[in-house]
Amino acid sequence: MENILLVCAAGMSTSMLVSRMKDSAALKNIEINISALSVTEAKEKISQQQIDVVLLGPQVRFQKEEIEAAAQGNIPVEVIDMVSYGRMDGQAVLMRALELLAVK
Repeated sequence: MENILLVCAAGMSTSMLVSRMKDSAALKNIEINISALSVTEAKEKISQQQIDVVLLGPQVRFQKEEIEAAAQGNIPVEVIDMVSYGRMDGQAVLMRALELLAVK
C-alpha cells in the first residue's frame, strides 16, 4: 500500500485536507495511507519509514530543498497547488499524488 505524506508548518493545517483526501480515496476504492506532519517530523519519518510521495503545503514551499535532501532523490517531493490547498480540494490533491506515484 502506498504512503502519502503531507507536510506543513505544524502538522495541523493539513489535517482537514488529509481527511478529504481519505474520503475521496474511499469513494474511488483506493487503498492508500495518507498522513500529515510538521517539517521536522517529516524529515525523521522519511528517513525511518517507507514514504512514496511527499506533498508540501504552500506555506512551507521554501523548505522543499530540505525535504528533497531527506528523500535523497528516492521519493517524489512536490508543493501542493495553492488553489487546491486553499479550497481543501482533497480529490485534486489525491489525483496529483497518484500521478506522482505513477511516474515514480
